[in-house]
Amino acid sequence: MRGTHIKRKAPRLTSWNRVLLNAWCGLVLLFLAAPIAVVFPISFSSSEYLQFPPPGWSLRWYQAFLGDPQWLDATLRSFRIASVTMLLATPLGTLLSFCLVRGKFQGRALIGQMTLLPMVVPLIIYSIAVYGLFAQLRLIGSWFAIVLGHTVYTIPYVVVIMTAALNTFDESQERAAMSLGASRWTAVMRITFPQLWPSIVSAAFLAFISSFDELVIAMFLGGSNMTLPKKMFDNILNEIDPTIAAVSVLQIVMVSAVLVLVSRFGAGAAPKT
Repeated sequence: MRGTHIKRKAPRLTSWNRVLLNAWCGLVLLFLAAPIAVVFPISFSSSEYLQFPPPGWSLRWYQAFLGDPQWLDATLRSFRIASVTMLLATPLGTLLSFCLVRGKFQGRALIGQMTLLPMVVPLIIYSIAVYGLFAQLRLIGSWFAIVLGHTVYTIPYVVVIMTAALNTFDESQERAAMSLGASRWTAVMRITFPQLWPSIVSAAFLAFISSFDELVIAMFLGGSNMTLPKKMFDNILNEIDPTIAAVSVLQIVMVSAVLVLVSRFGAGAAPKT
């Protein structure tokens, strides 16, 4: 006697449940976006202090940011540190992902777990540990020390993205290319990497943003090297004026613009089948 299989249909959302779910999602998004809605008007305020709603409108705080060499130096230094961090963390994390996904050696699972430690360990603990190591190497106070600290910190983010991409990649395409005479290196470079390119771009962007916005590691390792987050922190401690709001708005605009470019670039980079 053959067994009968009963197919259970997934419960469908009623119209009221769908309305409540959409309303709840809208409230969550509104709660998350509320600080941004406050920061934008304050950055155009004519007041000497952080005041909402603004008593008047002015571009003076953007002019103060662009006319202050300290702000500009901190911004350029953060761009340089984040760029070098991205160039180091992306290939290292990608190669490590290949080892974790394609490797057949013992201890692979343990190495994969240890790779994620900088993401799991509290950032203050990681910063203290790196500070102790770099102090013995006499690297404290150099911008390259921040780069090394940020590279170790951002590699796990690259590994997570690239490991997920490699696990969903059909490896039989590489074997098909090798059966037609291509070497393993050629198959990886001509078949695998073009299809992983959107994930590589996303991982590189995440490494860049994670380094650009990082504060704690820069405070421990930077010394007199002032990064933009460190400059913003010092500005809040010493004097509170709407310049900090103008800088925050510029950061938001930059991140949003890069997100749009990455989404378009990643979609265009995916190979057409």
